[in-house]
Amino acid sequence: MKIFDFKHIKGDLLGGITAGIVALPLALAFGVSSGLGPSAGLYGAIFIGIFAALFGGTNTQISGPTAPMTAVSMVVIAGIVAGNDGDVNKALPVILTIFLLAGLFQVGLGLIGLGKYIKYIPYPVVSGFMTAIGVIIIVTQIMPSVGYYPKEDAEYVNKFKPHAEEIILDNILKDEAGEGILVLEDFKETIERAQHITEAQILTESQTLAAKEASGVLGAIKIMPRALSNINWLEVILALGTIIIIYGFKRITTTIPSALVALLVMSGIAYGFGLNYRPIEEIPGGLPMPNFEIFTQFSLSSISPYIFTALTLALLGAIDSLLTSVVADNMTKTKHLPNKELIGQGIGNSIAAVFGGLPGAGATIRTVVNINAGGKTRISGMVAGVLLIIILIAFSPVASQIPAAVLAGILITVGISVMDYKGLKAIPNMPRPEVIVMLVVLILSAFWNLVYAVGIGLVIASLMFMKKMGDLTAEHSFVRSLLKEKAWDDELDFPEKLKEKVFIKHIKGPLFFGTTSDFQQLSQQIPNTASTIIMRMGRMQYIDQSGLYAMEDVLIDLIKQGKKVLLVDILKQPRYMLERIDIIPDLIPKDHIFKNIKDCLIWVKENVKDESPKIASESSKIGADA
Repeated sequence: MKIFDFKHIKGDLLGGITAGIVALPLALAFGVSSGLGPSAGLYGAIFIGIFAALFGGTNTQISGPTAPMTAVSMVVIAGIVAGNDGDVNKALPVILTIFLLAGLFQVGLGLIGLGKYIKYIPYPVVSGFMTAIGVIIIVTQIMPSVGYYPKEDAEYVNKFKPHAEEIILDNILKDEAGEGILVLEDFKETIERAQHITEAQILTESQTLAAKEASGVLGAIKIMPRALSNINWLEVILALGTIIIIYGFKRITTTIPSALVALLVMSGIAYGFGLNYRPIEEIPGGLPMPNFEIFTQFSLSSISPYIFTALTLALLGAIDSLLTSVVADNMTKTKHLPNKELIGQGIGNSIAAVFGGLPGAGATIRTVVNINAGGKTRISGMVAGVLLIIILIAFSPVASQIPAAVLAGILITVGISVMDYKGLKAIPNMPRPEVIVMLVVLILSAFWNLVYAVGIGLVIASLMFMKKMGDLTAEHSFVRSLLKEKAWDDELDFPEKLKEKVFIKHIKGPLFFGTTSDFQQLSQQIPNTASTIIMRMGRMQYIDQSGLYAMEDVLIDLIKQGKKVLLVDILKQPRYMLERIDIIPDLIPKDHIFKNIKDCLIWVKENVKDESPKIASESSKIGADA
């Protein structure tokens, strides 16, 4: 009863219906661009929308396929399909298994409480990634918007036939080797099988190679001259008309979703006038059925190369969803539950994968639309999913007549809107390290690999952050030994005659990887006349492993020189670390450790003898604030 709060049912119904209408064209478009077809996008919007709302931690969140999740999914799908002879149906169980695994990872992230840590992902990484997503969507949708499809260009496909024949023959040899019938001296079986290779097989393999070569941003750029020389002007007009309506209608009103208006108007014109356009793939009617091949054909070897990709999808979906949750909180003056939200998103993505849907996340635009239309509780998100089920059952034959160029036009506007213009405008004023991180992620994501780009960006950002924090901490940590430093107040009574024999080292601030190089110079800065070194550690709150080993090296060096080292006022954490690797008592016996400088000076007066008749010079006074 707490989950289903019907106090705001009118607003929830209106918000859910409005969000569902907004989600429809985007779900279809994301499905088509992913390579799995419009139904995959629709199924994803249905199941993620319903179950993420039911189990999630943000009451007004509307979830479904989003641009970032679709961009990563596109890469996964293209790679797996290419490895399965271009057959989507053959590759589908592996693809959906990866999506299912991503959903389970999200549930795991929520269960271990990782939701609250997502906010620590650096903004330059997110900015570069989002801008790259926009670039990928825009560039890859140019070809369908001009009506060019590499697989259908006979002249282009023919270039790949020799390579296609080689691949087919290679597959025959691999099959024979697996069957144990390959005999190098007698290729009769190989020749016989090769004679049964058909033109249709060669053509199919050639089309797969052509599609793979033209995939991604680099592939699209390579094929662009050919695409522009084979323009289908009807498709261009449909795409441009869609873009113009989307941007133009927003100037009139934002109450009605402009993407839906563009979809209805341009599809109505194309279908009503009987134009010879290219429709999207047919959307199967009726309720979606679970794909049990995920479980019956499960193979660890087939998905193991994509474990990191599934984790990336999970993390990306988590970031996308929680950022949208923050937006919803700001609008509704509420507070979302981040870990519960991750569990809800994970459940939604897992169920969507079983039914053949694309993975998704919390969608900012749809969530904002829901809130503005009156949505208050999780019922609104479930209503949006149910509306899409009704549309699927009742209008799938009509939806199957939507022009592919119209969806390409919608996606181009999505690509333009998803780019982080705020981050791009700030480049001249941003610190250089942050600019480097953002550009590295942007370039690698757009032209190489989305998954690896994010990982590399996080590593670079983390290293730069550690360097910066190390530098800032080092500025306030005095570890350098300066011979002309003033003595501390409690050292003013230090015997003048012993100042040449005793060197006092003050350590102020943490001794960590950023300050070890200065500390290691200590043995070089101690006067030759000094036989005893006092290290005052009362202001050294922390020592890390780098600092620990640096201190060990210095102490070993000093002891080899025959010098005695006294430690004063060691705090709890540093002492624990020193005892763990036996610096205490192996290098520094316990009778050389003192609670305060007073006790230490008593020991010095009793054990350090002045062997020099002259008074200590100014240059050998107490040293070293550090």
